[in-house]
Amino acid sequence: MRLLNYLICMGICILFSCQSNLQEEKKLKSVYNAELAEKLKADQYGMSKYVMAFLKRGPIRSQDSITAAKLQKAHLENIGRLVKEGKLVLAGPFFDDGEIRGIYIFDVETIEEAKALTETDPAIKAGRLVMELHPWYGTAALKQVNELHKTIQQQNITEQ
Repeated sequence: MRLLNYLICMGICILFSCQSNLQEEKKLKSVYNAELAEKLKADQYGMSKYVMAFLKRGPIRSQDSITAAKLQKAHLENIGRLVKEGKLVLAGPFFDDGEIRGIYIFDVETIEEAKALTETDPAIKAGRLVMELHPWYGTAALKQVNELHKTIQQQNITEQ
């Protein structure tokens, strides 16, 4: 009899647990925003195609400190321009002193489009950096990160 009572209690617990999981799943589905998904060109999974770029040390790094600083400023200004054009959704440096200096994530369909954009970077033109490009698949929500970033930055990085 105890075993039967135990099994009944376990069955009720499992039932409530499953019902709770179904309710959570229903809540998640109800937050789907078709208008936003269309605006961001998200696929059915909320994902999008991008091109990821690894910025690596270039073969020409012998610039004097003044020239290197000017190239860095121009590099940051170029990043800002690409963001304003909607072509660059994410950029940032790595903190270590390794071969890979930073990343870009381009909102473009092809490697060729990304290559053309990287060739506008003054640091690449000068040989200080080179790019390694890869097709990448990630959340379409990345396309909103720059607008969100504006709401939390106190100072623009190019105004240093």
